[in-house]
Amino acid sequence: MSRVGRRCLGAAAGLVIDRVMGEPPAAVHPVARFGNAMGRVEQAFWADRRPAGVAYVAVGVAIGGAAGRLAKSTAAAVAIAVAGRELRRVATGIGAAATGGDLPAARAELPALVGRDPTALDDSGIAAAVIESVAENSVDAVIAPAFWGAVAGAPGAAIYRAVNTMDAMVGRRNERYGSFGWAAARLDDAANYIPARIFAVLVAGLSRQRRPQIVDAVRRQAPAHPSPNAGVAEAAVAAALGCRLGGPLSYEGVGEGRPFLGAGSRPELGDIAAAVRLLDRVEVAAVGLLVLVGWLLGRSGG
Repeated sequence: MSRVGRRCLGAAAGLVIDRVMGEPPAAVHPVARFGNAMGRVEQAFWADRRPAGVAYVAVGVAIGGAAGRLAKSTAAAVAIAVAGRELRRVATGIGAAATGGDLPAARAELPALVGRDPTALDDSGIAAAVIESVAENSVDAVIAPAFWGAVAGAPGAAIYRAVNTMDAMVGRRNERYGSFGWAAARLDDAANYIPARIFAVLVAGLSRQRRPQIVDAVRRQAPAHPSPNAGVAEAAVAAALGCRLGGPLSYEGVGEGRPFLGAGSRPELGDIAAAVRLLDRVEVAAVGLLVLVGWLLGRSGG
């Protein structure tokens, strides 16, 4: 079997491992330890200039690549880099709390998924926030790590997780990180470009009756989103569910005029469960696709 074929099967195995075992404890999670290390690197490197941010990213990529080479196993690296099971667990818990009438508990859990201000969100606002976050993070925490694991093995998955973690830490457009976080944000955009579109194709493939609406939303609405990748994921899911996501929001106390995505009414709390089921099927489809590609490459010897 070719090297790429083995990597595809390893990436599929990593997704399955996460589905079965979930996240390691935070105290020993390699991604958490990487985040702590990069916090110290930030303290040493920070300056309100792009070159300082480039140096910060270079250190993080080097650490990620070294960790991937030490791991050696694509399956192990992907299993550590993905977080689909935890993502679905948190989203389901928020949906259950809100559906049960405990909106304060749902709002209290929202920061685990989203950065927007949850204090004034009603039922529909909570549903929209959860669905948008699950859509975006299904790219970041499922499709992209598996994709880069298939493309570049354990180092690919580990470097991707390093890039995505650095973007989460410093990629925000605020006074401190507007220049320093530029490199992390742009590299994360590049790393997620293909995975976001693979995700949209999988959503469309699993939503036969809504496929024309999904294609239209991704083509016409997603480009108006400030993120070249989150807009694609959110537009695809909105159209698949037949609801309208997006719109103005408050992020870290600053209002953002984001576009509406999809069509129809705003989502209801019951749509959270529908979104989780859809995105669970997307992950299963990704496993199947990776196995198929690995098998075909093994059969052809290519």
